[in-house]
Parts: sequence; C-alpha cells; structure tokens
Amino acid sequence: MPPIPPVTQALMLICTAVLCIDYFVPLGYWLALWPLGSGEFWPWQLLTYAFLHGGVLHLFFNMLGLWMFGSELELLWGRRRYLQMLLASVLAAALMQLLFNLVVASRAPMVGASGAVFGLLLCYGVLFPNRTIMPLFPPIPMKARTFVVVFGAIELFLGVAGETGVAHFAHLGGMLGAWLMLLYWRGRLPFGRRR
Repeated sequence: MPPIPPVTQALMLICTAVLCIDYFVPLGYWLALWPLGSGEFWPWQLLTYAFLHGGVLHLFFNMLGLWMFGSELELLWGRRRYLQMLLASVLAAALMQLLFNLVVASRAPMVGASGAVFGLLLCYGVLFPNRTIMPLFPPIPMKARTFVVVFGAIELFLGVAGETGVAHFAHLGGMLGAWLMLLYWRGRLPFGRRR
C-alpha cells in the first residue's frame, strides 16, 4: 500500500474530526445533503455532505477506499488535479442524488464520501486496469477494471432494486463525475481540445 500523501491525509483527518464533533454537536441539519424542496437544503451542502458519515464503520470503509485508491492517484496527479477529481466526483454524486430524490420523492438526507471514493475507484481502474485488487467483500482477487465493472453493476442493481438506506445512485454519480473529468482532461468529446 502507498504512503498517505498530504491531501488524502488531510481529508482523512477532517472526516474523522467531523465525525467526532458530530457526536457532541449534531451537524447533519446544516451539513448533510438534504433534498430540494425539503426546506433544509442549502447550496454548501453540495460539498459538506462528503465530510459527514453515518458512523464509525461508514467512515472506516470510506477512508480505507480513499487511502487505497486516492493515495496513488494523488502521487500521480499532484494536489491540484487530485482535488479537481475529488470535487467533480463529490458534486456529480450530489447532483445525481438530488435528482434521484426528486424522482422518488425522498426526504432522506445524504452523508459520506462514498461518491468521491467511487470516482477514485473508476479512475484507478482506468489508469491501472491490470492491477490486482483483493477486496474485503468478497475476498476474491480481481483486476482493477473488473473490480470497477463489478462494483458499478452492483450499485446499479441495488439502486434499481429499491430502498436500502444507501445512496447507490450517488455512488454511480461519483463514477460519472470522474469519467467526465477524465474526458475533460484528455480533451475528448464533448469537451473539445486536449487540456
């Protein structure tokens, strides 16, 4: 596993600190992503929801993914591009969830960095398709590109299957945001010349 570079380390520490503060001073009303029309939605929530988590296990798995996939990508891209990718994934995940909430008339808020982690996962699979990954569940070694396809398909299936208390379409939104950012960087359609 790679060392933890500065931006990834800072994000892990911030998310951990926010979880600790949230136990004493509930932050969900102000920082969680509330649906449009709920009366609790504020524009800053498009970013702040990613720093909140629903508990220690939620935080642990998101930070594990951030470390596993984000560390190497930060070292490869540098801080600026890495932050651009995270921002694209977080915003796309938020917009996808807001759209989903409108369609199903949900009033539930969303928290967690999962959209960003799924965006990083997609990038990792695109940049290192033949790397072998050993997921915790199921503990079966697979190539990174296979891992991305399997987890994307699982998220789509679970999202279509119905309510589970998990923002599956936000995860897919994070992947979509990452894919669009990669296209933008590479100057591919619909973005025009190479950047």
